[in-house]
This record gives sequence, structure tokens and C-alpha cells, in this order.
Amino acid sequence: MSERDVRICVVGDELSAGMGDARGLGWVGRVVARTGSEDPLFVTSLAVPDETSTALSGRWESECQRRFAPGSDNRLVVALGSADLTAGLSLARSRLNLANILDSARSQQVEIFVVGPPPRPGVDADALGALSDAYADVSTRRQVRYVETFAPLRTHDQWLADVAAGDGVHPGQAGYGLLAWLVLHNGWHDWLGLPHPA
Repeated sequence: MSERDVRICVVGDELSAGMGDARGLGWVGRVVARTGSEDPLFVTSLAVPDETSTALSGRWESECQRRFAPGSDNRLVVALGSADLTAGLSLARSRLNLANILDSARSQQVEIFVVGPPPRPGVDADALGALSDAYADVSTRRQVRYVETFAPLRTHDQWLADVAAGDGVHPGQAGYGLLAWLVLHNGWHDWLGLPHPA
């Protein structure tokens, strides 16, 4: 019998909490439901709506350390959003904020998984694409897994229709299902050291 104690903190904006999902699962709940582990996983979403990477950088450690434990397999999922653009942060600042999060987590032996920002109505698509590319570059340079969500969903009919059918800002069940699929098929099981589901 395994005694692996896996603790996963998901930090990000309201999408990491599943806002707009009638089932209340969001992409995090869907991913956890499809993660076959013999050991129970402790997964918590620590979301703050419309949060910039600056604010995220300032809070992740104190919030996650309350959930982590010495000797546990402590893991961090950074679910990035588009708030940096609406707040007027420069790409350089956004890059630095993510770099600081990744470097700090790694120094504490916390394994990291990064999920990039998906397309958002009312947010300049080219600017968001550039932000996603910047986040991807920071992650890749640090050999941290990065899930690109912007490019696959930018012109995805189901994503666009699902967001439009709700409040016009947040996805519903179909959109969160697409985000979960991208996470599950871009290294999630490998990151956790688990076999891929059949």
C-alpha cells in the first residue's frame, strides 16, 4: 500500500475556480476526476478574480505553505489569466513575476505546472498571444511544463460559442471541458508520475 501524500495547490484567477460552470467543476475538477491515482490527492483551488501576475506572485507562497507539509509531495499549478493586460503591466513585468514564482517554488522543492491564459472576450487577442508566448518562454527556460491554451482555443468554435452562451466572459461546461482536455493531454499524468488512463 502506497503512502504518497500529494498536495496540489492551484493558484490563479476565477477560471481556476470554475466560475460560470453550472456543474461547479471548472477545468480543475474535471482534471482531478480523470486523474487515476491509487492515493487520494489533496487538490485545492486558491483563486482570486481578475488577479494580475504581480498579485499572484505576492500571495501564492503564504497561501500554499498553509496547505503543504514537510515530507509531502508538494505541487503548485500556476493558472495564468489575462488581467496583466487590462492592468497595463508590461511583458517584462509579467515575465519577471512568473519567473519569481517558479524560482521561489523550485527553491522549496515544490514541483510546478503552468497553465497559460485562454482567449478572453474584450481582451486584445494579439496582446494575449504575446503574453502567452512570454509565459511559455519563461517556463521552458526553467524546464517547467507549460500548457498553451490560447492558440488552440483562439478560433475554436466550441470555445467561442460556449463563452458567448454564458455571461459573455466566462466559459461554461463545454469550455471548461476543453481546458481540462488540454491540461490532461499536455503532460499532466507525467508530471504527477502517474500512468496515462486507458
